[in-house]
Parts: sequence; structure tokens; C-alpha cells
Amino acid sequence: MPPPRTRGTALRHRLAELRGPDVPAKALDARALAALAANPGCKRRAILDGAGVNKAALASALGSPSAFGQSQFAFTRGNAFEAKVKADGGAELLRLVHEKLDRSAEPPAHARVPELTAIGPEGRTARTALALREATEARGEWTLFDHPMLALDVAGSPAFLEPDAVVVHPDGSWTVVEIKSFPMLDGSADPAKVGAAARQSAVYVLALEQIAARLGAEPEAEAPGRRSASGDAPAPRVRHRVLLVCPKDFSNLPTASAVDVRKQRAVTARQLARLTRIEDIADTLPEGACFSPELPATDLTAAVESVPATYAPECLSACELAFHCRGRARASGAVTSLGRSVRAELGGLTTVEDVLSAARGESGDPDDPAVAALRRAARLRAEALGTEAVASCH
Repeated sequence: MPPPRTRGTALRHRLAELRGPDVPAKALDARALAALAANPGCKRRAILDGAGVNKAALASALGSPSAFGQSQFAFTRGNAFEAKVKADGGAELLRLVHEKLDRSAEPPAHARVPELTAIGPEGRTARTALALREATEARGEWTLFDHPMLALDVAGSPAFLEPDAVVVHPDGSWTVVEIKSFPMLDGSADPAKVGAAARQSAVYVLALEQIAARLGAEPEAEAPGRRSASGDAPAPRVRHRVLLVCPKDFSNLPTASAVDVRKQRAVTARQLARLTRIEDIADTLPEGACFSPELPATDLTAAVESVPATYAPECLSACELAFHCRGRARASGAVTSLGRSVRAELGGLTTVEDVLSAARGESGDPDDPAVAALRRAARLRAEALGTEAVASCH
């Protein structure tokens, strides 16, 4: 007799059925996990990412191909800037870490740069964890990890992540470094891009915390010198302030800013915990639902539409299905297509038609603050247009 199917294996089997026969799962990366945190209410993205569906192929099969992604020019420029930041053994990068995050430590006159090559992502992950342990135990030294490989448990499966750099401080604490090619003008950068970088860095912080936990540490402890449960060695501390490195103004010179990612880390952790409950979403799908791009367009559209989506304009820069979801939102007149801030102001009014009807006084509760504000705005608009009309007659 075959062994009994556990809850975990049953879920993996169900997710494989949703992908389609013989369709390999698309591994999640840090950008995808960060995008989940950017739109935590979207069940459609949760089930598709949890099942490992290739959303770019799915969007093309639905007739709404995605333009989401980084241009080759931006990719090349980013690689060149990262190489400049890490030149000379990461001297400039470590100088920025010392200046922005750890002025009390000795300046990094030199640093260790461990060799992290190994066979496959599992081998590189194990090599990184071993090197992190060694660097943490070697107190008093700076250590730079160039593109380490981290593993983060996502719905029972490992997602392999590769941050730009991780620095181990002389006190044994760990810092994530994110290098971006967008400029920092007069000490500040585009808030939307900084937010995206912070969410991505928060994913790496979570992955490092899992490694610290496996090393017997207490990753939430903020006081240096805390001991592990065994008391044998100081517990590594994963710092919640990451270093964002960008070009300064319009030059190619690196500058940096410390970014606190505790809020993004908490949101991402909640969303990852929600992914472990994607079985609840899968149970609501119709029998035989499948997201394989090989299916006829009508069947595929029906399967996708059976999962509720929470579209917002921000999805255009974070999700391959954004064009499809935007088209559906506009066709149904959903106010979410106008942005989250507008949606939040309108309360229970979920469609543009409901909003216009409430503004005209044809529907809606007059005691509803959103309805009252809409009717006042409509009166002010009518008065303004009436004044203009009188002025034009003269």
C-alpha cells in the first residue's frame, strides 16, 4: 500500500494540479515575495505564486502580455554600478556601512570576503550558513558576503534568495546591503523605489533570521552579546536597518542611506504565513480549475476569474498579471482602478457608477461620510460651473 498522504503532500499535489500536468513550478525570488507584501489582500496573486504558476506565461495566454520587468539597459547599468561599489574588496561599501550604521566599531581597514561557491543552490545555501557562523564567531573583524545564497521557507518549500551583499560587523551582527542604480538626489531618492527596495530587503532579513534561528540564536534580540539558548556562543543579531546604496545625484559615485525595514518585515512575515493557508483559497476554486497556459483561453480566463483579485495601479510595476486585472477592473467600473487612496476614501462605494449615483443624490445613505462628501463636492462643482457659464455669457 502507498504511504498515507499527509496534509503537506496533499497541498503540494493540489498546487501541482493547479499549475497543470507536467508544468514545473516557478521558483519565488525576493522581488516576487516583496510584491506579495505590497498587495497582501490579493488572493489571486497568493494562489498563483503559492502554486508556482508562471504569471508572465499566464498573462500572455490571457491576451494581456506583461511589460513588467527590468530593461536590458537598466540591468547593465545596475551591474556596472554594483561592481564599482564592491571594487577593492568592498572597501567603499564597508566604509558606507561603518559610516551609516556602526560608527562605534573600528573602521574597516580590511575585511574578509569568504568564498561562497558550491554546487547548486542547496550547496551554496549550506556554504553561506557555514561562513556566517564562522564570521560571527570571529569577533572583531569585518566580513563581506558577496551575493550569498539564502533559503526562506515559503509554504513548506525553500525559496532561494541572493541579496547583493551581507555584512557581518565586528560585534557579530548581520546587515543586509541592497545596491540600486536609481539616483539619490540631495540625500533622498524616489519614495516608491525606496519602498520597493525596503520590501525586498525585508525578505532577506527574514531569510537571515531563519538562518540565525537554526544557529541557535534569537534573531529578534537587539542587545549585542546576547547568548544562544545553549550559552556556547553569542547569538547573531540580524539588524533591522539595512543599507541602501545608490548613485549620488547624477554621478556614478556611491552614496548610502540606512533604511529601517521593521514594518516591511512584519508585513512580509504575515503574508508568508498567509501563504501557508493557500489551501483555504484552493478549496474555494471550482472543480478542475487549472492555470496551465496550454488551456483554451475561455477556460483559462474562467479559472483566473474564479479567484478574487485586489487590483491597484501599483500592481503595474510589481505583477505580470496587472494589465489583465486592470482591464477587468475598468470593465466592471471598480474604484480600485483609481488607486488605493481613492478606494479608502469611498468606504462601501465599490464602483464608479455607485459613486456617481451617490453624488447625484440618487442612492446612498446621506449619513454616510463618503456620500455626504460626494454630494457636497457635486454641489460645489455645479456652483463653479454655473458661475463660469454666467461669466461666459457676458
